[in-house]
Amino acid sequence: MAATAYAAATAVLTPRVCITSTVKSPCCSALPYLPPRLSVSSFSSSIKQVSESRRFSSLQTRASSEESPVDASELFTDLKEKWDAVENKSTVILYGGGAIVAVWLSSTIVGAINSIPLLPKIMELVGLGYTGWFVYRYLLFKSSRKELATDIEALKKKIAGTE
Repeated sequence: MAATAYAAATAVLTPRVCITSTVKSPCCSALPYLPPRLSVSSFSSSIKQVSESRRFSSLQTRASSEESPVDASELFTDLKEKWDAVENKSTVILYGGGAIVAVWLSSTIVGAINSIPLLPKIMELVGLGYTGWFVYRYLLFKSSRKELATDIEALKKKIAGTE
């Protein structure tokens, strides 16, 4: 029984090669033919053509001698000062860990939903419908845009604790 299964698998998986013919034809092989490999000289000439076309392009980028506006040592000292100013370090670490777990969990849930057939397309349609409603409700007319701006400002004040 095992020998028969092995012979069948070998017959199916072994590519057929024509020995009598030198012309490659699709009926003789079960494997697709790949395009010919590029030689090193043609590859280097194509690289030269690309570099020459970039040289004459109207959009060129140039390196500047100015320093970047963000200095790494300034950034670390600023972060260290802010971390030292925090009173409840354990609470911040707990919230940060909770945020990482929440991102991981949501990624897992989205992956599981995405593997269900037809459900991702339905979710896309729901998202498109909600986007259309949001545009109609808040962005289409000037009065509704003002209403959205006041709602956002109220939310900002509520989060910042100034309200």
